[in-house]
Amino acid sequence: MNQVKLFIELTRLKKPIGYMLLFWPCAWGLTLAYDFSTNLNIYFFYLLLFFLGSVLMRSAGCIVNDILDKEFDAKVFRTKDRPIASGKVSIKLGIFYSLLLCFLALLVLLNFNYFTIILALGSMPLAFTYPLMKRFTYWPQLFLGITFNYGLILGWTAVKGQVDLVIVVFYIGAIFWTLGYDTIYGFQDIKDDEIIGLKSTSIKFKNKPYLLLFSCYSIFLLSLIITGYFMELNRFSLSAFILLLIQMYYFQLKKLEIDSPSSCLRIFKSNNYLGFIVLFGLLIGKI
Repeated sequence: MNQVKLFIELTRLKKPIGYMLLFWPCAWGLTLAYDFSTNLNIYFFYLLLFFLGSVLMRSAGCIVNDILDKEFDAKVFRTKDRPIASGKVSIKLGIFYSLLLCFLALLVLLNFNYFTIILALGSMPLAFTYPLMKRFTYWPQLFLGITFNYGLILGWTAVKGQVDLVIVVFYIGAIFWTLGYDTIYGFQDIKDDEIIGLKSTSIKFKNKPYLLLFSCYSIFLLSLIITGYFMELNRFSLSAFILLLIQMYYFQLKKLEIDSPSSCLRIFKSNNYLGFIVLFGLLIGKI
């Protein structure tokens, strides 16, 4: 029973925000590409597959992250009690768990077309090298955005079987969304990260955070508007985009207190609502 608890702690299964932020872009890409005049069973089946894949890959990614960051995690107050950093779970067992989760994710992936499978496998190096970026660059959150939003492309290709310009535009915008919310998340660890020599956009922009965050969210919103225009979404989607504006610029940027870890965590988690709002807007815009 204790091993089950450690596994849940190791994979962050009790913290759904991680796998939901991975899932939303998948759902966006799938929804944009899908023809809702056809059989909806396939849409919901693919949606379920992407959800399962998000949970499995995020869980595997957490373990790899903890293995690579073991020494650093032990020195940071927020992460010092993680199973690998605290020695409760060995690195060998962690590697076994991550390989098992990747294998299960592969079984999910095999349900899609060959092009999507190849693209997904090609993203694996991104998924497992992100934790190393904070050692070498102040832009690890940018690499996280490239990785976490890759599902936008996969959701699209699962239906279309090809990559089109419109989804690339949306993908680029979503990268900046992640750059924004993960910078907010990183403000919690600035003091510890500076002491142990890690880098982040949170540190780089600690004196002018709102300029970066406003720019990131504005680029994301612009990409969504461009995508909506070229996908010819109906006018009902505008209601969701108005909610999106309020959520990003008022409930996130205006209420953010970067010196308060609890505020940063709360604002970071609110991006789960943002993900749903975007999906809702795309759905009503297409149906």
